[in-house]
Amino acid sequence: MSSYLQPKIANNIDYIRQQFPALQVKPTPVYFDGPGGTQIPNVVIQSISAYLQQGNSNLGGHFLASQQTVALVQTARERMAILIGAPSSENIIFGANMTTLTLHMSRSISESWQAGDNIILSELDHAGNRSAWERIAIERGVKVHYLTISDKQCQLDLQQFDQLLNERTRLVAVTAASNVTGTLTDIEYIVQKAKTVNAISYIDAVHLLPHRRVDVKQIDCDFLACSVYKFFGPHLGVVYGKKHLLNTLHPYKVIPAPNYAPNCWETGTLNFEALAGTISAVDYIASLGEGSTLDEQLNDAYSNIIEYEQYLTKLFLEETNRLENVTLYGIPDHNLNRRTPTFALSFEAHDPNNIARKLGEKSICTWSGHLYADKLIEALSLSESGGVLRVGLTHYNTIEEVGYFFEVLNKILDSSTVE
Repeated sequence: MSSYLQPKIANNIDYIRQQFPALQVKPTPVYFDGPGGTQIPNVVIQSISAYLQQGNSNLGGHFLASQQTVALVQTARERMAILIGAPSSENIIFGANMTTLTLHMSRSISESWQAGDNIILSELDHAGNRSAWERIAIERGVKVHYLTISDKQCQLDLQQFDQLLNERTRLVAVTAASNVTGTLTDIEYIVQKAKTVNAISYIDAVHLLPHRRVDVKQIDCDFLACSVYKFFGPHLGVVYGKKHLLNTLHPYKVIPAPNYAPNCWETGTLNFEALAGTISAVDYIASLGEGSTLDEQLNDAYSNIIEYEQYLTKLFLEETNRLENVTLYGIPDHNLNRRTPTFALSFEAHDPNNIARKLGEKSICTWSGHLYADKLIEALSLSESGGVLRVGLTHYNTIEEVGYFFEVLNKILDSSTVE
């Protein structure tokens, strides 16, 4: 494999990997399954445990454990607000997961929709940011348009977007980054165009946040959703919403629950131990950078992450280009700023599900199939052939793991059959 000037994280990769208990198991699996959920560092695990050990309680009690939980929730909101550039902790909503939160939010966001209105979704999206809107559109009698991908690089057709957008468009819901191919979306362009017709923008940042920071003030989106377990934390969903929308839309909630945002949007009791882990997940990312404030540390950390992941991406794409009868979907190596280190591969003579199984037998963790981006797989005409093999790297992966992956993959592809 070719050598490149090593980035900062590469020089500290052993120390970074020591923070993750799952990466200390012997023999250590190769976790190339980041888009499905990342591994968790010690600091997050310890925070979850510490909350439960100190005595847990619900909110609103006149005693210490409850007061500590109130403070914990507020700290978690503040951390997430800083991470995504929200103007206030009051913009942050917590829930079971991104999909559940989006299903929940869709009922209120769509309340004023009428027959003759339309919404714009995309072929690129995970079903978590598509199915909720498809379902509610049926209930409201609203037309659904789908932005198509322009080619196998899986970039959305923005000219088509301009043509679809009109004064009856009520919502534009798209992903910031494909969880299958790693292709980044020009969400700033999409959000700004949506504003010209007063359409609400709902951005899925689930796959983006492990790899790149997002600034909701800069993007100026109305809503943004993410999942903490995709960026080194526990299973928890987060939605950012503009304050005026959170205060004017009508939440579906139990009647005695608070009527003010963001609390009115959080159904039932929050997962407080997961919130403790969320605080530490943000702090863990910040620990990868330097600065005098958390914001500065996060900016530097993501700069280091991008530099290292692009380093791994160059190596991965270089090796992929040597493979015969293998097709890569997503941005090729000449434009690394338009992708994450997530790769979708199909094989002329092999079922990707069997490839994934064979890799798993060698302790290499990948995913295969449609990966809940079924419309994308259909658009690529891969549904009948088993979808794709998805290989998703993060900053805790290594050069050696990339080399081992291709060593094993080449042996599989060289075999006469894959059972």
